[in-house]
Amino acid sequence: MSTRPERPTYYEELLHRGYSRRDFMKFCTAIAAYLGLEATGAAQVAQALSEKPRLPVIWLHFQECTCCSESFIRSSHPIVADILLDKLSLDYTETLMAASGHQAEKCMRDTMEKYKGEYVLCIEGSVPTEADGVYCMIGGRTSLDILKEVSATAKAVICWGSCASNGCVQSAKPNPTGAKPIHKLIKGVPIIKVPGCPPIGEVMAGVLVHLITFGTLPELDGVGRPKAFYSKRVHDTCYRRPFYDAGLFVETFDDENAKKGYCLYKVGCKGPTTYNACSVTKWNNGTSYPIQSGHGCFGCSEENYWDAGALYLRNQPFPGFGIESDADKIGTAAAIATGVGIAAHAVMTNIRKSKLIKDVIDEGKDAEKEL
Repeated sequence: MSTRPERPTYYEELLHRGYSRRDFMKFCTAIAAYLGLEATGAAQVAQALSEKPRLPVIWLHFQECTCCSESFIRSSHPIVADILLDKLSLDYTETLMAASGHQAEKCMRDTMEKYKGEYVLCIEGSVPTEADGVYCMIGGRTSLDILKEVSATAKAVICWGSCASNGCVQSAKPNPTGAKPIHKLIKGVPIIKVPGCPPIGEVMAGVLVHLITFGTLPELDGVGRPKAFYSKRVHDTCYRRPFYDAGLFVETFDDENAKKGYCLYKVGCKGPTTYNACSVTKWNNGTSYPIQSGHGCFGCSEENYWDAGALYLRNQPFPGFGIESDADKIGTAAAIATGVGIAAHAVMTNIRKSKLIKDVIDEGKDAEKEL
């Protein structure tokens, strides 16, 4: 008879799938780095994943395109897809589970009953509220009914992507289905928002690993997003930031400035007003992100980004310090500053030269007197 516990640990699942201890530690180190943990963080993550049984998870899909799941299973590290998604969400997920119909519903109810107050509810998609919620129904029930029932006994709710976090395109004007984000429909349960269209796979993995490791929600910002990934603007760590500061902008996508890699703010980049980890964590194994590939940030992790203005028109002047007041003024100020700097340099150079010449002449006069 097997002595393995009913729910094996993550490390046991890894060994069962053929991963080595080295693979496991590399994964723990990477996730600890993503979470911004101290040097001992990797050891904490490794210990938690080695000792704790799998976290029971119910993963629901409402009004969305499944891009969050797609992002997750394409994470740069295979362990994310093989263990954190495949094994972790095996309890219930309409997209990936093998069961269907009554068997699938039984999986969900068994998890709810057996792990009451212990399971994590992950949600992709917004929820329609118009016409009694008929725009999104599963098994003859509205998504709103399902959401209220399953969230009532969950340990925590994770809102994957902008649809679940802020409504995204479904709630854009005129919002015919009355789509609403999750936090506007349920109360009394901790909610973590992980916005993005989609969010980065490593960010999603990091949130889950934090829950597993520490048993608590990660530190959240004012709107409920994990600070480890949403505390800085894309603009703050963008490699094109020096061009912004210098007043060098792309005016059209086919101009010479675009070829030179100048700042994309004037062609609609929302990086200065968007909080996300894109420019640090990047996508596809840290290869690139939209701005690096030549396209401005859409601001997809911010609320109402679809209704905030045309995607390819720059924002109105945004608040900030010093030169971050207006792109046009930046260019003008940069040009003036450059001119003033050149003039000042010329003046100081001439002053130094004049003094040097005077010193040489004075030395010559003193030498003549001595003779």
